[in-house]
Amino acid sequence: MVEQGRGQVTQEAGKEQVLRELARIIDPDFGQDIVSCGFVKNLAVDPEAGQVQFALELTTPACPIKDEFEQKARQYVGQLEWVEQVDVTMTAQPQRPLAPDDGRVGGLKDVTHIIAVSSCKGGVGKSTVAVNLAYTLAQMGAKVGIFDADVYGPSLPTMVSPEVRVLIMDPETRTINPTEYEGVKLMSFGFAGQGSAIMRGPMVSGVIQQLLTSANWGKLDYLVVDFPPGTGDIQLTLCQTVQFSAAVIVTTPQKLAFVDVAKGIRMFARMAVPCAAVAENMSFFDGDDGTRYHPFGTGSGDRIKADFGIPHLVHFPILPELSAAGDGGRPLVVSDPASVPAESFMELGAIVVREVAKLQRAQRNAVRYDEDLRAFVVSLPDSGRPEFYLHPAVVRRNDTSAKSINEWTGEKILNDADVADDVAPASVQPLGNYAVQISWQDGLNQVAPFELLAGLPEMDASLAVAASHL
Repeated sequence: MVEQGRGQVTQEAGKEQVLRELARIIDPDFGQDIVSCGFVKNLAVDPEAGQVQFALELTTPACPIKDEFEQKARQYVGQLEWVEQVDVTMTAQPQRPLAPDDGRVGGLKDVTHIIAVSSCKGGVGKSTVAVNLAYTLAQMGAKVGIFDADVYGPSLPTMVSPEVRVLIMDPETRTINPTEYEGVKLMSFGFAGQGSAIMRGPMVSGVIQQLLTSANWGKLDYLVVDFPPGTGDIQLTLCQTVQFSAAVIVTTPQKLAFVDVAKGIRMFARMAVPCAAVAENMSFFDGDDGTRYHPFGTGSGDRIKADFGIPHLVHFPILPELSAAGDGGRPLVVSDPASVPAESFMELGAIVVREVAKLQRAQRNAVRYDEDLRAFVVSLPDSGRPEFYLHPAVVRRNDTSAKSINEWTGEKILNDADVADDVAPASVQPLGNYAVQISWQDGLNQVAPFELLAGLPEMDASLAVAASHL
């Protein structure tokens, strides 16, 4: 199509042409163009002067591809024959909690997203991941806070060294003012003076809840909560106190670590907290000979992805500088943003931002068993395909657990003939945002990732209907 010159373009036609060009830009997470996503705001055109102005209002100020959006917007609109100047303002949607009625009270009411960083055992580098993730999100343009939820062994005062190292309560508002370092708000039991009134409470869970909800966090895009290790009462209390937008689980490459990771994933699933990513720490190191070594083995993280459908696995290296930065009070992503670990943290930060944005907009995937049809009814809105049916026996025969697949060799040990054609589930429960747990009538519990279900042969709808009449 040949574009009109300046004198021939009306304002209305100019706006249509600009929107048509902007609609060429696709958001890779939502699968829609930025016009359909509602990102284009305050569009104004002056064809006579050749000027175009508009804002791109993204879901978060930390959008990892905001620079790409801006560059393409200027390029595409600037190619119109009558356009001489393109002014683009990059902004973000107004901050609001993930769910307006999630019960957030006190200092949390203006926090948009709360991210859990968890591990089921200590010594895996969870706090290192939590702190560096928080500062990565801040570097991406977000307003960020960190809450150190470990009362018995708080690590934040060691890993970050703010000038003000004591928490102070405002006597009028009865809120606690977090301390701050490099633009990130910090809260930890380790910053509380011994005997301070704000620390009174008979139980650790009560102390954590008071610190978290009584803090004057202000407006934050992301609050990163560094969980204490384990899956006990403290962790459950945290999940019950506030609504978490997503969780990141930290582990190590050993296959034995898989059991602990599975516990964490199931705990968050029970509390309706989707797991956005797994961070595999101490994954490798690069030798002086240029070879990459994996001293603790490989494959555990891949199994987590396969068994639970968690889409993202980020590998972090063994690096003395990473530990030294944590001990020195200055996170590595701040002291050396061009380092290899900093690149991995940038990858993790982008994953968290994009997954949380998708969770905020997308409809949830769903699987249910229809007893009349004798079939699983699967709805995967993100895939763009219509609702489809799966035969229970097909699902059962594609189980990927250790009872069906040799966890060391990957060979299938389940004999398909041992699965009856009329097998039926006892219950189906969601397991986070990426899988369901199917409890079969013979006692087997199968974790079925949506990605696995999407690849199974569909049951003919007419057969399902016919089965309902038997």
